[in-house]
Amino acid sequence: MAPQTPRPRRRLAVLAALPLLLAGLPLAAGAEPEPDDVASPVSAAATTGEATEIVEVTVADQDAIAGLIEAGADVTEYTRPADGGLVVHVVATPAEQAVLRDLGYAVGEVVVSAAETEAVVAERDAAVRRVNQTFARMAETLTPLRAEWFESVGGQTYLGVEVKTSLGADSNVTLTVGFGGQTVTMDRFVDAGQYIYHTLFEPVAVDDVPAEVTVTSSGGASVTVPVVEWLGDPRPDPGPHYATGFVDHYMDPTELYDRIEALAAEFPELAEIVELPYQTNGYRRKAQAMIGAGATAFYVTSHDWGHEGGNDLRLETVNPGTANSPLSVGVTGGTVRVSLGTDAAGVPNSTAAQVVAAVNAAPAASALVTAATYRTTGGTGIAVAGAQDLSDGLDAPAGISREPFSVRAIRIGKVRDGSRTGVFAYSQEHAREWVTPLVALETAERLLRNYANDADTKKLVDDLDIFIVPSVNPDGAHYSFYDFNGQRKNLTNHCPATSGDPASANSWGVDLNRNFSVGSRFDGYSGASASCTSGNFSGPAELSEPEARNEVWLTEQYPNIRFAMNVHSYGGYFMWPPGAYVQNGRVPLPRPTLGEENYFWAASSHILSAVQDWRGTAVWPGRTGPVSDVLYSAAGNSADEHWYNRGIFGWDFEVGADLWDPVEREWDPQGFQPPFAEGYEQAMEFSNGLVGLLEVARAYGRDNRPPRTTLELTDAGVTFEATEPVTIHYTLDGSRPTYESPRVESSGLREGAAPIPLGAGSTRVHWFSVDAAGNVENRYDPLRPSSSYRKQTVRVG
Repeated sequence: MAPQTPRPRRRLAVLAALPLLLAGLPLAAGAEPEPDDVASPVSAAATTGEATEIVEVTVADQDAIAGLIEAGADVTEYTRPADGGLVVHVVATPAEQAVLRDLGYAVGEVVVSAAETEAVVAERDAAVRRVNQTFARMAETLTPLRAEWFESVGGQTYLGVEVKTSLGADSNVTLTVGFGGQTVTMDRFVDAGQYIYHTLFEPVAVDDVPAEVTVTSSGGASVTVPVVEWLGDPRPDPGPHYATGFVDHYMDPTELYDRIEALAAEFPELAEIVELPYQTNGYRRKAQAMIGAGATAFYVTSHDWGHEGGNDLRLETVNPGTANSPLSVGVTGGTVRVSLGTDAAGVPNSTAAQVVAAVNAAPAASALVTAATYRTTGGTGIAVAGAQDLSDGLDAPAGISREPFSVRAIRIGKVRDGSRTGVFAYSQEHAREWVTPLVALETAERLLRNYANDADTKKLVDDLDIFIVPSVNPDGAHYSFYDFNGQRKNLTNHCPATSGDPASANSWGVDLNRNFSVGSRFDGYSGASASCTSGNFSGPAELSEPEARNEVWLTEQYPNIRFAMNVHSYGGYFMWPPGAYVQNGRVPLPRPTLGEENYFWAASSHILSAVQDWRGTAVWPGRTGPVSDVLYSAAGNSADEHWYNRGIFGWDFEVGADLWDPVEREWDPQGFQPPFAEGYEQAMEFSNGLVGLLEVARAYGRDNRPPRTTLELTDAGVTFEATEPVTIHYTLDGSRPTYESPRVESSGLREGAAPIPLGAGSTRVHWFSVDAAGNVENRYDPLRPSSSYRKQTVRVG
């Protein structure tokens, strides 16, 4: 079973946090890729004003997703299996969809249309593998990882199962789950070319919960596994005065920051504003205009920001109507006028490239604009006559500032001097995720407005130091609200002239959750792009973006921060490090110790039970775990940054879990911007989850009780039982155990502890355990001479 299932359910008091600072991170060597000078094939088709859709794209396997990203596709966090491969959701215009088809990708149905932001039903056919081959000469082992039942919104009951087979490398091996007279074929999860385990990618709806299930392999092996409950930790009901529901519409960043400023002013004894040091680019762009198409096209970009004069300029190309006229450029007021050269017949003969050179050489014109040919055409076509006003393409109302934005955190706590356990909650690294800032704001409102009347809220505010950033990416979010709702990245344009034209405007920016310094693209990790127009562009360098540097600054400025939650959407995932791996060999960042991994699981159970309390939504067990185990590799993400560099227990919410359609009996994805009625429910339930994280953090801060372990000798070797998640160090040679001694390790991905094998005869086992809060069993000090470690002699044979 998975690490948490063999243990009885614990009360929150047994949770604790990081036992040791992690050793320095060994990162994979590799050359530092530079941003591409040429737009990727998909993003090259971008045209400003063409509406995007969320569409299904079928690929062969997990490797193909990386190829899709490299092609420039804007791949969402949502993925699911289909016959013969995987279905991913891609944000694309019709033109970009056509390019994907030309590249050989199977573009399927629209999930969210251009006219609607609510997700449409995306039907999935379960992959069925029926194989008659037998493996009589092969010994097979089935390792059960988990078998769990749970209820979700609407009261329907579901079953999830995960099992590993030792024959998993053979794609012909089929596993089936049997229960109550029903048989279901399991899905084979393969990532980066490696078999991981068999699972039910979509939980199976059941009317009656089976006490056990039997998994049978086409290789001949079978195993029977008891079914346990997933989630459902007992939680106290909030008091009658506990208020919720403080958000009533989707809010742009200007509204969000006005609200937290007002909250801090209203509750000065409990809250203050922390201004982060790195201002963003701002909701601003240079103004542009383009005349012509393809090889005949050229465009100009203003030196001034659009709102500071660039939008007042105009570009004109004219046919002088006379023979043998020279190419010339002049400026009248704010109009840059190009008189095209003509031949002896009076026909224009100036190429777009010649026009560009002339504009850039003319002092009056080059003082206002810079000209460039269109993408990779070279401007070899004959320029055409035309006129266009320059525009920055930004349509937000005047009340939205165009200046660099100062990102702020609202800091909540009765004692804000660094002596309390710190928690960092942050939202909207990705601009189009409109629900996520509501989760953050709702949580801040609940903490402050319930403090006076709710004893549990008072405990959290009194005992914690809470930092909430409602929108990490305000520029991109303003753009998403007022210009292009599909915007994922920030608003900083790193593109060269070959991809900096007006038609690429919706593709500019950096994916902030690929811009961090751990497990990055620059270190050779998978899941980010070097193309400046890709949806997963990692930026020109690690931490190149002020938004990313702000997060790092906050966690360094306040080292008491021990917990973090990065709120994303959509898909209903709940994840933690490691979040990235090197594609070749699927080599991940160092995994947490077994004790730390078990702590992630135990804390997650509490947090997700809090989510479920609102309306019954259960995050699936198969969508819970390390990012690289349940989703894909995300090079340079922020949770890895905070965990590996500062030892912060960091999670990722993906709000917007699939909802079960009882009529069609299938799961419906929700999209980035569901109708607000659904967005409200998501904000409420995941605000519950943030409060659950605060409860975990408070228990950590108050934990000073050493753990306790017991040694057991089994046929496979020595195992240990513990009162809570612990890391165990041991020796077998009679020496004193230290932090450098071997530790109990996991048997494998999503598995429990591996027994310690012993030779025949007597062995003296010395060990100690340390919990997540750093409490050492028997109060033993591994750093100084001491004999209070645990000791036991065991005999084999």
